Amino acid sequence: MDKKKILRNIPSVDKVLKWQEIKESLEVLGQTHVTTVVRDHIEDYRKRLLAGEKLEADHLKKSILREIQDLISPYFCRAVNGLGIVLHTGLGRAPFNERIASIVHDMSKGYSRLQIDEEGKRADRYRKISRLLQILTGAEAGIIVNNNAAATMLVLSAMAKGKEVIVSRGQLIEIGGSYRIPDVMAQSGAIMREVGTTNRTHLRDYKEAINENTGALLRVHQSNYRIIGFTKEVSLAELVELGRKHNIPVIDDLGSGALIDLSKYGLPKEPMVQESIAAGADIACFSGDKLIGGPQCGIIVGKRQYVERIKKNPLTRALRCDKLTNAVLEGTLQLFLLKENDLIINHSVLGVLLKPLAEIKRQARHCAKALRTDLSADLDVSVIQSVSEIGGGSLTTEQLPTYAVAVKPKTLSVSDLARALRLCRIPVYGRVAEDTLLLDFRTVLKGENEIIVEAFTSILKPKQ
Repeated sequence: MDKKKILRNIPSVDKVLKWQEIKESLEVLGQTHVTTVVRDHIEDYRKRLLAGEKLEADHLKKSILREIQDLISPYFCRAVNGLGIVLHTGLGRAPFNERIASIVHDMSKGYSRLQIDEEGKRADRYRKISRLLQILTGAEAGIIVNNNAAATMLVLSAMAKGKEVIVSRGQLIEIGGSYRIPDVMAQSGAIMREVGTTNRTHLRDYKEAINENTGALLRVHQSNYRIIGFTKEVSLAELVELGRKHNIPVIDDLGSGALIDLSKYGLPKEPMVQESIAAGADIACFSGDKLIGGPQCGIIVGKRQYVERIKKNPLTRALRCDKLTNAVLEGTLQLFLLKENDLIINHSVLGVLLKPLAEIKRQARHCAKALRTDLSADLDVSVIQSVSEIGGGSLTTEQLPTYAVAVKPKTLSVSDLARALRLCRIPVYGRVAEDTLLLDFRTVLKGENEIIVEAFTSILKPKQ
């Protein structure tokens, strides 16, 4: 078919707007918005036809109706994490418990107290969070911004803009999303001064690099990798002593950050914020949505003089957190005021990390039994041993034993089943391995078995 004939067969915008299904959408949505969708899809349809694609006759109508439905449906919704990655960035990292969820619900229903005092006057929005951080970490003051990358950049900008910041080559990390320490430092206005080698850095390397333009000494936790073998690192205590001798502040970027000693529970030792402050770091920063288990934010704690300088930096306003982040972080930090046993029971991330293997197995078997009972004609279902990951750049070399429900579909491909589960009203995410869908029950939360069974049933036995 020549190009002229192809173009003649493409309906106009006006004609498409008169299609019955499109007219029905106009009863809900504004015509301007529907027209924009129609025009964009007609243009895409035209390009694909001219490029030689063989499209079904109703392709245009289906694509328009699908996007209209997508536009009015929530993308940001609850999901079931059967991937076995505890802090999955794509699934929002830390899950919240019911108490934290109720805080979000209550805060969303109307106005909220953010930065106003008992006299009705404007107050310091960081006051309550700062006080909690003082008590929990031993720091003199604290402040939060929208993530730890922002925290690192803000700290460097406020404390060392135009000056050299000395950092070990072995700590010039890159994590997800191409976040690189050298790039963040450049954006902050600080000048990076690398010392040592990839695997070995000595205290003398820092000493020899210090000059009249040195603004700070920086330690960066290698959150997402480990160097083993012939290695040497300078301790934080040694850096602090060197910094005090030359009146140079020490910044400790802890990455994930931890407020309890995870090694007591069989997990690898992760740097604790309290230890960093006790060792004398002038400023420490870390993530709020990883091992802390709160909302996405970057937490900065340390000496009051430096925190006050950071608060006055122009970047602080650009990077500050909203009312929901403040409220959720407050609720999360309050959990750490509890006795440690109660903290673990009530803290969602710690609860998942330390979930007893017997409980995981019991939950997986219960779900497998329900799937076999209702869908044995469509599925082969079994429970197998597997491993989970912590994810989110936290304890990334550590794997946790787990149990997974292994599902082999009989009536459709495993990739089609996995996609259909992701498109459910409450999406269910699992991993595909060797023609089998695996649902890891370390990260499937309490009460989600019913959601999983309902999702499978809606796909394999849809209601007529």
